[in-house]
Amino acid sequence: MLSNRLQDALNQQINAELWSAYLYLSMGMHFEAEGLSGIANWFKIQFKEEQDHANIFMNYINQRGGRVELKAIDAVDTSWESPLAAFEATLAHEQKVTAMINNLYALAEEEHDYATRDRLNWFVTEQVEEEDNARTLIDKFKMIQGNGMGLYMLNQELGARVYNAPSVLSEE
Repeated sequence: MLSNRLQDALNQQINAELWSAYLYLSMGMHFEAEGLSGIANWFKIQFKEEQDHANIFMNYINQRGGRVELKAIDAVDTSWESPLAAFEATLAHEQKVTAMINNLYALAEEEHDYATRDRLNWFVTEQVEEEDNARTLIDKFKMIQGNGMGLYMLNQELGARVYNAPSVLSEE
């Protein structure tokens, strides 16, 4: 059974994951409107990943006999001055999410809830990947600034990204 403190914190994380999904959907729609369908594709896949992260937390709370409490999702930005600016915002956001996951992990340790700590290990690893992906794309966008052909090629590359559901969902 989850402690009340941990259940509340996990529910806050669900809200944060759904907010993240909403943010990435907004980014995807912005770049779709800008004619950058590959960049839009990258963000739409991020949208799906964040929804999956929320689902992992919801499934986990239910498995532990807790109660999922969905709250309102705050508004997100709807435009970015450039792909670089959007990916810089993505990195800053993912760093914030990493801090939230780390705080959950610390709370699970404090509560001596090793099952929750174990579930959070997947998210710790996922956040390393999320931050690395954002940094890599920031570097690429900086490299091609002002180069239309470079933007075209990177847009094509990001358009080839495909969605893969997290394996942890199939375990639940």
